[in-house]
Amino acid sequence: MDVIRVEGLTRTFGHVTAVDDLRLAVRAGEIFGLVGPDGAGKTTTMRLLTAILPPTRGDAWVSGHHIVTGAEAIKHEIGYMSQRFGLYMDLTVKENIDFYADIYGVPRRGRAEAMDRLLGFSNLTPFKHRLAGKLSGGMKQKLGLACALIHTPRVLFLDEPTNGVDPVSRRDFWRILHQLARDGVTIVVSTAYLDEAERCDRVGLMHQGRLLAIDTPVGIRRLMEGTLLSVRAPEPRRVSAILRPAFPPGAVTIFGDRVHVLAASEVDGRGRVEHALASAGVDDVEMRVIEPSLEDVFVSVVGRDAGSAPDADATTGPVSHGGRRPPSGTGTWAVEAIDLERRFDAFVAVNKVSFTVARGEIFGFLGPNGAGKSTTIRMLTGLLAPTSGRGTVDGLDLGTEAERIKQRIGYMSQKFSLYDDLTVEENIDFYAGIYRVDPARRAARKAWVLAMAGLDAHRTTRTSQLAGGWKQRLALGCAVLHEPPILFLDEPTSGVDPLSRRRFWDLIAEMASEGVTVFVTTHYMDEAEYCDRLALIYRGELVAIGTPPDLKAQAMPDRTDVSLEDVFVAFIEARDRLESAPAEVRQ
Repeated sequence: MDVIRVEGLTRTFGHVTAVDDLRLAVRAGEIFGLVGPDGAGKTTTMRLLTAILPPTRGDAWVSGHHIVTGAEAIKHEIGYMSQRFGLYMDLTVKENIDFYADIYGVPRRGRAEAMDRLLGFSNLTPFKHRLAGKLSGGMKQKLGLACALIHTPRVLFLDEPTNGVDPVSRRDFWRILHQLARDGVTIVVSTAYLDEAERCDRVGLMHQGRLLAIDTPVGIRRLMEGTLLSVRAPEPRRVSAILRPAFPPGAVTIFGDRVHVLAASEVDGRGRVEHALASAGVDDVEMRVIEPSLEDVFVSVVGRDAGSAPDADATTGPVSHGGRRPPSGTGTWAVEAIDLERRFDAFVAVNKVSFTVARGEIFGFLGPNGAGKSTTIRMLTGLLAPTSGRGTVDGLDLGTEAERIKQRIGYMSQKFSLYDDLTVEENIDFYAGIYRVDPARRAARKAWVLAMAGLDAHRTTRTSQLAGGWKQRLALGCAVLHEPPILFLDEPTSGVDPLSRRRFWDLIAEMASEGVTVFVTTHYMDEAEYCDRLALIYRGELVAIGTPPDLKAQAMPDRTDVSLEDVFVAFIEARDRLESAPAEVRQ
């Protein structure tokens, strides 16, 4: 039985068609994934199906009710979790759930038992009386789900519910979703994490308001044209630069210590790779055919539908510093932390961490929500004074030269650091002034940012009207206007689609090749593969540090092919087991 049926659903905003002639059906108890780039129409589709937004034309039925004539009935049959969770930060966990129970008209009788079941189901029972604003991102996510489930909906709509949430919490969240589906709840979820789409029963690939394909994850993979080769090399950035001229735009991508190459066929691909590398004197490589991930398919199909290569507008002109290596301060290391600690009253956010980052290195900083990543970055950027310990950034002391450090770095926070009520051009001008960019170079730097972000034709557009991928590149451009030697990126791609993320990492790799040091936090484990080295932080302490291949070998030596997400989860679970062990074992 189809719980959701959509026929010709369309929604326009002025001259923009956000959803274009949508047709689909979702079965009872099915987990249906909606994936697509920023601005594809996913959120508008959700708002149409939840009867929040009326359609321009077309029809849809949810749980037997028409989205226009049966709008009120639909609202009592569904649960809806928007991208912003809809939580009240000054209410406790219990008070938030009670509030939504009142909205949905849940009777007082039996409510306490239902709430206790949900809290136990989502592992939130110990935090029942904690303010929502004091919860980690993963806990907020599960509380949002509990609020949506308090009235036992037949259909659950989740709009990118795990953005900015670490892999441990995401796995826990999906465990809950599969349990709900087994209990007969129909789930429609949009996501920017393509590994999550693999866990859906079926997936709809959306672009520019249209559905390009609907199938199982296995079926969607068949849309991939050509053969995907994995080339393992000791210098993947150099190999990537050598191979790109031999293949169409967008066909060559760095992935950790490997380079992925999309070729017309295995024979053609191997021939081109071997010829290009032999001509450049590179012979220490391994090459094999691999199965494309859903993300590879996504990038390929959306790129074809757009009528251009996936990275056709990624950059124009010099990528970072006009061909000049950035000026460097004194000292061997770009970043050095020695027993760095930060306390907030009795709470230890960062507990005596020590590490070094080489100049020109892409250094990844990974950990669950609340692990101390952002606190560490705020100390290194001079925004937060350490409680104890010491460190240097570009040779400058954290304790005595914090203001000078701010002039030597670029910093892109989790929220992009842009001003939504300013235009694109006004944001660039503002940051040029903040960073004291030489007036003689401002015009050239502004032109570079506009070209890099692909926003030259949108310079007078308000930033609030930009899609996530454009905002992301604009924020990056503003962060490097003054050509800093060190760049700090705090979860810069959270919630951004795979197409935009790949373009973004092309820029980062190019900057690193020109000598810029990049310190980045991320929750996308495929992005961690792009880093030269990684540090894993958990509850304020470093638990591991090394290259991606070294960490994989250390965590799972008996597996020949393992993802960094598996490694990440393995380290966290091992640390949890160690903390619960007797003192003599921990020692």
